[in-house]
Amino acid sequence: MRADWFMDGGMGIWMLLNMAIWIIAFVGIVLLIVWAVRKTSGNGHKKVEETALDILKKRYAIGEITKEEYQKKKKDISS
Repeated sequence: MRADWFMDGGMGIWMLLNMAIWIIAFVGIVLLIVWAVRKTSGNGHKKVEETALDILKKRYAIGEITKEEYQKKKKDISS
């Protein structure tokens, strides 16, 4: 083996490998932080669907429908 193999590019391969490892580690840490923030923030991508009864309750609560309409529609939904 030659003594000057470092100067001919042998060292360059190790420098590139070292740099690639650091980049992969950095990206992994950033992704881990993003995942943890989304997990703990509580507003992830969960889609909550309202039921017909939920919508009916809201309509009654804001006064859009009367008590009689609410009870009739609730009975219709439950059937």
